[in-house]
Amino acid sequence: MLFFFETLIKIALLIAGLMTAAAYLVLVERWMAAWIQDRVGPNRVGVPLTKIRLFGLGQPAADGGKFFFKEEFTPGHVDRALYFLGPMIMLTAALAVFAVIPFGSVLPTRFGVEGLSEPIRLVVAPGMAAGLVYVFAVNGLAVYGALLSGWASNNKYSLLGGLRSAAQLVSYELPLGLGILGVVLVAGSLDLETIISHQAQSGAWNFMLQPLGFVIFFVAGFAESGRLPFDLAESEQELVGGYHTEYSGVKLLMIMVSEYLHMFTASFLIVILFFGGWHFWGLTGSSDVVTWPVALLRVVVLLGKVLLTILFFMVARWSWPRFRFDQLMGLAWKVMLPLGLLNLVVLAVWMEYGRAVAEATGLSYLAATAAVGWGTLAVAWLAVVWFAPSASDNRPQRSPVVQEVCR
Repeated sequence: MLFFFETLIKIALLIAGLMTAAAYLVLVERWMAAWIQDRVGPNRVGVPLTKIRLFGLGQPAADGGKFFFKEEFTPGHVDRALYFLGPMIMLTAALAVFAVIPFGSVLPTRFGVEGLSEPIRLVVAPGMAAGLVYVFAVNGLAVYGALLSGWASNNKYSLLGGLRSAAQLVSYELPLGLGILGVVLVAGSLDLETIISHQAQSGAWNFMLQPLGFVIFFVAGFAESGRLPFDLAESEQELVGGYHTEYSGVKLLMIMVSEYLHMFTASFLIVILFFGGWHFWGLTGSSDVVTWPVALLRVVVLLGKVLLTILFFMVARWSWPRFRFDQLMGLAWKVMLPLGLLNLVVLAVWMEYGRAVAEATGLSYLAATAAVGWGTLAVAWLAVVWFAPSASDNRPQRSPVVQEVCR
């Protein structure tokens, strides 16, 4: 019973924290966009009915209120059941994936309550050995939400947006999985906390040992989050709004929040899998015995790394142009997938024969692994540069059928 109430409290804190973080990071992103574009961002909304502006910190509350007071209009031509189901699937999947993502290691005690001497683990569903499999399974449900939203809207822009979203998410799931497989192979576990512990014990974060795997996962994570330069499913200049063109009010809010939470998920996974999670040399320790200062410092370190990753997402969105859709798919199938397979094969061979090679050359196993990883990245980079065309014809190309009709 106590475990049940503890889980309910964790879920409540998780949802409240994610919703608050999403609201205020939207404000941070608007400031970031204003800074990059050399203009003034939102800075006027403060305490209502007063002249206190608080640097615009009241803007998220104003935006949220605007969404809730907008008319809940449902077009008459939509499939009502699927139209309402799409946003619910997207938001549910975006929240459910955080059940296995740790926000820290443990809290050492249960505040001296009798019979509750075990430490509190800072994850909603602790001890899930197949945490990464769960993340992939739940995160994949977002495809159904976008596809149903586009289909049920009975709108050509929405339908094209839904099809683009499904093709993009399915395509980039493959390199994303290949990027993760290298980490799983080294750590020997699918549990996220075990992967963090392995990086702390080895003394090297995975991006130092598997730079090619990190690049693959990072680019695929960008594509999975559906943000620029990978927002082909909702590009305003082409599809008005894509699969959510026909949505407004709270339903649109659910879609937008779920998209933002995908960026949170990608940032947490990047930090946990490749940047050591809460580990930081000399500060957070690597032992299983955790004191209160160490426990709180681990939370701060993890969230600080995640925040820096999110800020990079924001800078990228307002700095890089959008891909064409054929370029987007070509990047997934012609570049990311072969590089992911190359990284996995090289790593598997090294795991089998690496220690013998390191002993023969007199190098430490860790240094030799890093050398092989960076060498693989260099070879992959040179191969991509060599085979990539130096110029591209971006003029619209008519298919043979269209050319014949135009004659």
